[in-house]
Amino acid sequence: MGLVRLRIKELAETKGWTLKEVSDRSGVAYSTVRSYVRRDKMAMIDYAAVQKIARAFEVAIEDLVEVLEE
Repeated sequence: MGLVRLRIKELAETKGWTLKEVSDRSGVAYSTVRSYVRRDKMAMIDYAAVQKIARAFEVAIEDLVEVLEE
């Protein structure tokens, strides 16, 4: 099973956004955004949430999701 990491923190810093702003702009619960940022490696993610976050950053999902080696 592959692992992924979401580049939320890096993209938020680039835009000058807080995690709360990412939550507000994407419509994804703050607790979800925060948990994604805190985890270095994840085996499962909510695709709908990731899609909303990518849309808020105006990037492709591929630019948000980093595939890690197992």
